[in-house]
Amino acid sequence: MTRYIGTHFAALLVVGLAATSAQARAPSLDDAAGRYDIDASSQINFSVAQAGGGGISGKFGKFSGSFQLDGKDIRRSVVEFALFPDTVQTGEPRIENFLKSNAVFDTANYPKIVFRSTKITQTGDDTAVIEGNLTAKGTTKIEHFSAKLTKWNRRVISFHIEGDIFRGRYNMAVGIPIYSNVVQFDMTVNGQRRQ
Repeated sequence: MTRYIGTHFAALLVVGLAATSAQARAPSLDDAAGRYDIDASSQINFSVAQAGGGGISGKFGKFSGSFQLDGKDIRRSVVEFALFPDTVQTGEPRIENFLKSNAVFDTANYPKIVFRSTKITQTGDDTAVIEGNLTAKGTTKIEHFSAKLTKWNRRVISFHIEGDIFRGRYNMAVGIPIYSNVVQFDMTVNGQRRQ
């Protein structure tokens, strides 16, 4: 899980920061400010490389979270995200059961992986880096995610979020070095503005 990851999450706050170049009018932080719930249409994808090719890729079927965008100061925005590793999907039941076991996620004892942002840094008109605490398998570490605003209107906002996490830091080092220590996240996070 390295820098710029991408559960929980987060540069969602990038927001306002201006619209994509395809939009006629760039949204402002004031426009996009508010509280958003992460929608089930989001996609939380991951991959782990394997020496010699191949590897493991999949997604998580259940997650939840929200983000509060501060229209006056993006740095005061907050992202909270949780994913449920028991819903991991790889297309291969044998691999899924192994990932859920105590060798990796240990879902019986640790049913959630949680991210809460501690710092948001705007890096461009529509990009940001989100730093925060990621807790997995009883261990909490600081992680970073990069985010890009991809869609915005008065009710819906979307970000493309990426980041790498070193799984060994979270007591999930099984299979290293045949399987990479780095878990690459590639996420599409959609938010619905709260009424």
